Amino acid sequence: MKTSDFDYELPPEFIAQAPLEPRDSSRLLLLDRRSGEVKHARFSEIGKYLLPGDLLVLNRTRVIPARLFARKPTGGRVEVLLLRRRAADTWECLVGGKGLKQGVRLQLEADGPELEIREVLDGSRRVVRFLGAVDQYLPRAGQVPLPPYIHEPLRDPERYQTVFAREPGSAAAPTAGLHFTPRLLDELQGRGVGLAYVTLHVGLDTFAPVTEADPAEHAIHTEWCQLPDETAQAITTTRHAGGRVIAVGTTSVRTLESAAQNAPGMGPDRAIAPYTGDTSLFIVPGYRFAVVEGMLTNFHLPRSTLIMLVSAFAGRENVLRAYEIAKREKYRFYSFGDAMFIV
Repeated sequence: MKTSDFDYELPPEFIAQAPLEPRDSSRLLLLDRRSGEVKHARFSEIGKYLLPGDLLVLNRTRVIPARLFARKPTGGRVEVLLLRRRAADTWECLVGGKGLKQGVRLQLEADGPELEIREVLDGSRRVVRFLGAVDQYLPRAGQVPLPPYIHEPLRDPERYQTVFAREPGSAAAPTAGLHFTPRLLDELQGRGVGLAYVTLHVGLDTFAPVTEADPAEHAIHTEWCQLPDETAQAITTTRHAGGRVIAVGTTSVRTLESAAQNAPGMGPDRAIAPYTGDTSLFIVPGYRFAVVEGMLTNFHLPRSTLIMLVSAFAGRENVLRAYEIAKREKYRFYSFGDAMFIV
């Protein structure tokens, strides 16, 4: 298996630059992972393809205004992008600028607190400690970071949040969930479809292409996730009753499968245990899924860990063929684009 096996051409005009209104008006490509058959629908029609007793598992993380600006002691401007909280006052970040060594202090703009670089990681990554209350500062001066392929400003920052977002901590949205509206969620529950929630705080590595020729040499960064007790119970109940566990987004997939790997006695009783902790699970073709039986996802970047994950679930040939059909049918790609339902 080579990274180039997951490459495809995508002209820039296919990359969605703004979300559609209403949220559920996006298109939906239906992919049968066994036969490779492709059908087309609207996301608002997703209820037609779900069964009573199915369980949708959604990621309730919330994107924080993680893009900050600071000044070096010399007066030079520095961009700071929060990636992952390590402690109450300590974050792993991306920083843009020169001379940002351990011990250097920066002053956040707009009367924000100082921060000190505590550790130098690979590339532009740093571990920084804030010398004041940064959580109170973020809503006032921080900006919601958008993926690098989105060039148009977002008029309403809430459109880069799911309607069920509750737990602040992500640098990027779990974009498969952006298609749901409160009305659609109520409609699905009325049809007998269950809803359950996990949390995975998304880092920007989700957008980074794999640069190594062999995916096995790629170092995936860790993210924090949680599968609570009530979700574990809902999954176990659903599976015992013969329902399907359908992950909304690759982040939910990784949380579910990480919990399964850490569940004691995960076996014939099909039980899954609650889980809270880090995950560095890298899913590539050949992986055996323990929990996920269906997946709602967007269209992903070539050579990315996400297209590899989807290919592990649906088959690389099926996925790449579906992507070519989506291009022919003029689907919209990436974060604000259309969706796929794979079963």
